[in-house]
Amino acid sequence: MNEAPLIRAMPWVFVGIWSTGFVVARFGMPHAPPLTFLAWRFALSVLAFGVWIVFSRAAWPRGRAQWGWLMLTGALVHGGYLAGVWSAVKLGLGAGTTALIVGLQPVLTALWVSWAGSEHRIAPRQWLGLALGLAGLLLVVWHKLGVGEVQAGNLALALAALACITVGTLVQKRFVTPCDVRTANTVQLLGALVLTVPLAVLLETEPMHLHPELLGAMAWSVLVLTLGGSSLLYLLIQRGAATRVTSLMYLVPPCTALLGWALFDEVLTGGVGLGLLLTAVGVGLVVREPVREPAQEPVRRIDPPLDTQGERRL
Repeated sequence: MNEAPLIRAMPWVFVGIWSTGFVVARFGMPHAPPLTFLAWRFALSVLAFGVWIVFSRAAWPRGRAQWGWLMLTGALVHGGYLAGVWSAVKLGLGAGTTALIVGLQPVLTALWVSWAGSEHRIAPRQWLGLALGLAGLLLVVWHKLGVGEVQAGNLALALAALACITVGTLVQKRFVTPCDVRTANTVQLLGALVLTVPLAVLLETEPMHLHPELLGAMAWSVLVLTLGGSSLLYLLIQRGAATRVTSLMYLVPPCTALLGWALFDEVLTGGVGLGLLLTAVGVGLVVREPVREPAQEPVRRIDPPLDTQGERRL
C-alpha cells in the first residue's frame, strides 16, 4: 500500500476534525460545565485507547523521562488548552473572539523558533504566509466580535489556552521521542485527566444533564476528536517542524465558519470568503517544501603517481 498519499492527506484531515470542536461545544456545553465534560471525555478516551492497545499489543514509551514529558505535554495541549477555551466561552467570550486569540499560536511559535534558533530559519516566504494567514483569520472572525463580551476573566482564560498549546507543542517537538501514537496519546490523556479532575471538583457545581445532544457531543469528542484528531496532531508534530504544524491552526477558524454556515445557518459574508482564501494561501506558503537544487558530484582530485622514492612525478 502506498503511504505517501495518506501522509500528504494527514494535515488536511486533522484540520477537518479539529474544526468540529466548536460545533461539539455548541451542542454539549449547555448541558454540562466545561471542566466536568472534559474530565469525562479524557477518562473515556483513556478507556478507548486502552482497549485498542490491548488488542494491538502496542509498545509503551520507555523510561520515566518520556512518561514525564508526555504527561506534561498532555496536560498542556489537551487539558490546559481545552479547559481554557471552553471555560472562556462559558464565561461569555464569543467563539469567534476565542478562535482569534488562540489562532495567534502560529505567530508565537514562529517568533520563538526564530529567536531560539531551535529549528531551521524561517524563510521570508513563510513569514509572508504567516502574515497572510493572520490577516485571513482576522477577516473570518471579525464579524463575530461582540461589543463588551471581552472581560478580564474570560480573556485571561483564552490567553492561558493559547500559552498552553503553544508551549506544549514546542516541548513535545523538543523533548518527546517518537513512539507508538496510541500509547503516547494515552499517557498524554492521563496528564490531562490529572489536571482537569481536581479543577472540576473544586471549581464546578453545575450538574451534567444526560441530554441526547450531550451524549452525541461526548461520543464525537472521544471517538473522533481525541482518538482521531489528537493522534494526528501527535504524528504531525513528530514528523514536521513546529512552525509548519502550528500554521495549520490558522485553517481551523475558517473551517469552523464554514461548518457554522452549513449546520447553523450562520452568515457567510464576502469578508469571510476573502479571509478563507487568504488563510489557505498563507498556510500553503508556510507548509510548502522548498525547492532543492540537485546535488552535484564532488570534484575528485587526481594526484600524479608516485615514483620509486615516494615523490610525485610531474
